[in-house]
Amino acid sequence: MEPSGAGRKERPRPREPTARLEKAKQKSAQQELKQRQRAEIYALNRVMTELEQQQFDSFCKQMQASGE
Repeated sequence: MEPSGAGRKERPRPREPTARLEKAKQKSAQQELKQRQRAEIYALNRVMTELEQQQFDSFCKQMQASGE
């Protein structure tokens, strides 16, 4: 018998930092995904706004041409 009994308790401890590291990696990956998705949404919004403006300008020109 070992006097300290540390042999039994040391096995779960290496798993804890691994689990914490894995959770930290997952959290970091989630944050990166959210940031990338947000950037993509902003880019798409910008493109759609420009397209809408172009279509509106085209519509205005058509209305002016038909009004003259």
